[in-house]
Amino acid sequence: MPSLKEYRTRIASVKSTRKITSAMKMVAASKLKRAQEAAQASQPYASAMAGMISRVAAGVAAGSGPALLVGTGSSEKHLLVVCSSDRGLCGGFNGNLVRFAKNEIRRLQGEGKKVEIVCVGRKARDVLKRDYATLITETITNLGGRGRLGFADALKVSDLILAKFNAGEYDVCSLVYNQFVSVLAQKPATQQLIPFVMAANENVDVAATPYSFEPEEDVILADLLPKNISVQVFRALLDSAAGEQAARMTAMDNATRNAGDMIKNLSVKYNRARQAYITKELIEIISGAEAV
Repeated sequence: MPSLKEYRTRIASVKSTRKITSAMKMVAASKLKRAQEAAQASQPYASAMAGMISRVAAGVAAGSGPALLVGTGSSEKHLLVVCSSDRGLCGGFNGNLVRFAKNEIRRLQGEGKKVEIVCVGRKARDVLKRDYATLITETITNLGGRGRLGFADALKVSDLILAKFNAGEYDVCSLVYNQFVSVLAQKPATQQLIPFVMAANENVDVAATPYSFEPEEDVILADLLPKNISVQVFRALLDSAAGEQAARMTAMDNATRNAGDMIKNLSVKYNRARQAYITKELIEIISGAEAV
């Protein structure tokens, strides 16, 4: 049985941990509100952007248009952009995403496709490199270094995606990220960026194009499609950032509760050990007095 001093040391240690997790919970909660508002604010613009491109693309003849719209004519080489966090202590946020990404990699490789990976965030890189180190070509970290993501952060990712596409390094590009559903739920999701997929956009009637365009649709699309990639990447990063803070707040709340339960259990054991120690001393005193 541990000594009374050991119990006191353990109780003090757990109390210190509880203070840390409680503080981290409050910090995550304060960051969550701002991140959630930013993620929600990005949704209408990103959806409208995709919808507008769908309407313009509907007037383009099948098989024609910019490469970002029609692709390279092949689907053998895939680029997966996996968006995770740089920091841990957020429950299963990164673990669920990496498992989802691994399933996507195995599915594509099972179909005979060549896969390359760009990691946005340290956590995805640290886990994926154990099994797929040779597939990871780039890693982007420290986005939103001052605590708030900006469009410039999305441009770092989208510029890399476009540079690799223009260099002919892949045929299809997809984002893998955590979609923010609610404070208690973040769902790993995938979104194809290149070539542009009109069917993925909801509530857009691509068959009806009651507009005449000036300049021609091909010229408009050549300008809008790169911007759309940046917008969609920005939306995914904001969703991921909000989900990270929500997951961290939940994880730290659970850790604080568990620390409280542990302190209660250790206090009970400490009191029992202390009572046993006192009882033992009383028995020794009484036995000594009787012997005298």
